[in-house]
Amino acid sequence: MKIIFAGTPEFAATALAALLNTQHDIVAAYTQPDRKAGRGQKLTASAVKQLALEHNIPVYQPLHFKSSTEEGLAAQAELAALNADVMVVAAYGLILPQAVLDTPKYACLNIHGSLLPRWRGAAPIQRAIATGDAATGVTIMKMAAGLDTGDMMYKTLCPIEAHDTSASLHDKLAAQGAEAIVAVLESEEKLLHYLQTREVQDEAQTVYAHKLSKAEAQIDWSQNAVQIDRNIRAFNPWPVAFIPLDEKNNLRVWGSLLSDEDASGQLPGTILSLNKQGVHVACGDQRAICLTSLQWPGGKPLNPVQINQTQKLTVGQTL
Repeated sequence: MKIIFAGTPEFAATALAALLNTQHDIVAAYTQPDRKAGRGQKLTASAVKQLALEHNIPVYQPLHFKSSTEEGLAAQAELAALNADVMVVAAYGLILPQAVLDTPKYACLNIHGSLLPRWRGAAPIQRAIATGDAATGVTIMKMAAGLDTGDMMYKTLCPIEAHDTSASLHDKLAAQGAEAIVAVLESEEKLLHYLQTREVQDEAQTVYAHKLSKAEAQIDWSQNAVQIDRNIRAFNPWPVAFIPLDEKNNLRVWGSLLSDEDASGQLPGTILSLNKQGVHVACGDQRAICLTSLQWPGGKPLNPVQINQTQKLTVGQTL
């Protein structure tokens, strides 16, 4: 089949790589315009663009597809001229109007990193960890004009382990998403089967995964230890949980474990001990959490041994 692929970050590039190993004809890759990145703020191509160029796939980077502008209509016409059977979308970052969704012969299919209708929206992986979900997965859906409202065609299941961060869960779901889209597109017959047996989402079960903000990554020591640990893992690798040091500087927290230390009678945020495991801190439920990787401003993330060597933290100190 002739496929248009639309995506931007590594999650999408994993799926594109899998499709490149099939017999399908990837006629074009759509991705976000190059963005400034890194300390040098150099214009950087997305993961999807880099992979597409390596395989000599034409790359398109329209700013939008809005029917209300000449640029949007031109982008729609350009896409239609590709005469694709299917458009596969994964973390693209642009809203596709109905005119685009109706363009491919069969459908526009989306690879979404949750078990819809739970966690529609921008941050499904992070919200699943922060909420304490036991499992998540990938949903392949036939796209509709709403936000992740399309009919569900195929699902995978992925347990969320106690040590999972958003980074590790992202990689698991990226792999599952790649396998899932290849399975759905195994043949035109398979695709038609999944389209014909697709399931409408139950709106009553909808939960939205709202976009992450840097402010919510500040650790609130009045919360219970389990919730603080979930938040630390959910906000790794972005925006990264932090403890304010002063008005301008933050101590970033990259890793944590639940601690066996006794925090009864201690004010939340009090350092109980420092040892080879990490920094044990009292939480709001009289339990403790162990911080295992910390990063001071201008430095690199440090492990427990390195944290002790800095001598920047002391027992009894309140974070």
